[in-house]
Amino acid sequence: MANPIHTTAAVSTYGNTVKRCMLTHLHHHRHELSDLIPGLPDHIALLCLSCVPPSLLFSVCPSWRRLIYSPSFPPFLSLYTVLSSTDHGDLSNSIQFFNFDPISSKWASLPPPPPDPPLHLLLRHPAFISRYIPVQSVSVSGQLILLAATTHNFFPALSRPLIFNPLNCTWVFGPPLATPRRWCAAGAINGSIYVASGIGAYFSSDVAKSVEKWDFLHDKKTAVVRKGSSWKWEKVKGLKDGRFSRDAIDAIGWRGKLYMVNVKGDAAKEGLVYDTEKDAWEDMPEGMLAGWKGPVAAMDEEVIYVVEELKGALKRYDPERDDWEDIMESERLIGAQQISAGGGRVCVVCGGSNSGGIVVLDVVTDPVRLWIVETPPGFEAVAVHILPRMSQPDLLFPVPP
Repeated sequence: MANPIHTTAAVSTYGNTVKRCMLTHLHHHRHELSDLIPGLPDHIALLCLSCVPPSLLFSVCPSWRRLIYSPSFPPFLSLYTVLSSTDHGDLSNSIQFFNFDPISSKWASLPPPPPDPPLHLLLRHPAFISRYIPVQSVSVSGQLILLAATTHNFFPALSRPLIFNPLNCTWVFGPPLATPRRWCAAGAINGSIYVASGIGAYFSSDVAKSVEKWDFLHDKKTAVVRKGSSWKWEKVKGLKDGRFSRDAIDAIGWRGKLYMVNVKGDAAKEGLVYDTEKDAWEDMPEGMLAGWKGPVAAMDEEVIYVVEELKGALKRYDPERDDWEDIMESERLIGAQQISAGGGRVCVVCGGSNSGGIVVLDVVTDPVRLWIVETPPGFEAVAVHILPRMSQPDLLFPVPP
C-alpha cells in the first residue's frame, strides 16, 4: 500500500514515551541490534534512525526492517479492524481482530482475547438480516477498547471493557461497568471513556438516561496504565430522557467536549454536547447538527470530519461559521458506515456496493488522495481504528540476509 499512515507528528506523539525506555531495552538486547550503523554505538544509531520515516528504513536492509518493529523503535501508525465473514448467511457470528501494516502492506491477526470469560458477540441475527448487531469500540491513548456488544440472547455481552495494547500485544479487562449495556453512545475525550444511554438486559428508563465515565489515565513518564483508585467507572450528569437509546452511536471527543446524536445516518436527529469541565449537557450547535449526516470522527480531538452517507462527501466542521466545509466527494464513500481519523488520514468503512471495504483518505494533501485497502479474503470490515503498530519482539533476533 502506498502512502503509509505515518507522519512526523504521529511518530513524535507515540515516540517520546518509547524513547525514554530505549536505553533500558537496549541493555537487554544490545547484541541483537548490533551494527545498525557501522561505527556508531547502538543507542546513538537508534536515535538517528528514529528520525527517518519507517517506510524508508523498511526497504534498506534486514536489520533496519527488524528495528522498526521492535519495542525500541517509535511505533508508526497502522489500521486495526473488526472483521466479519463476507458470507451473510453465516450466523456463527464469529468476528476477527486484524491489523494492517501500511509499511509492508500485510494483514496480521491480533492475539486472541482472554478465554475466560469467553467472548460471545452477536453480529448477525435472522430478525436483522439487513444489518449488523453493533459491536462498539473506541481508541484511547493508543489502545483499542471494546465497550459494548450483544449476546445471542440479546443481553449485554461485556460487563467490563476489553483492552488491547499494541505495544505489548496483550488483551486485558478493564473495571466492571456499573450497568453493562448495548446500543449506547460510546466515546472518549481527554483520556476518559464515556458510555451513555443504551439498553441493559432489558429497557430501563434509568439506564437510558444514565452516563458512566472511566478515567483511562496514562502515566506519561512510564507509559503504564494506572490501576489505582481511578480504575473504576463513575456516574456523571445524566440525560434528561431516554431518547438516545435508539441506536449504537459514536460519541465524538472534540476540544474538551463530547458530541453525540441519537440516530445514525441522514435521518432527523437530536444532538447533545457534554461539557467535561462543568459536568453539564447542552444543545449541539444548529449548523453542526444539520450537517451530521453520516459517521463522524475527530483528528486528535481538534478537527471533526463527517462522511455524508447519501452523497459520499467528506466534510470538515468550521466552528467559526457553524457549518461543514466540503472537502471532496467519491462514489466509494456513499453509504459509509464508520470512520476513524489519525496521522493525517481518515479511514472509512464502506457500505452499499462497496460494503465492508476500507477507503483511506489523505486529508493533508491538496487535493485529497484516496486509495483502497483490500480486506483479507473472505472478510469485510465492521469497524476500523488508527493505532500504533504492533511490536514484534521476535524480530529483534537475527534473520538470514
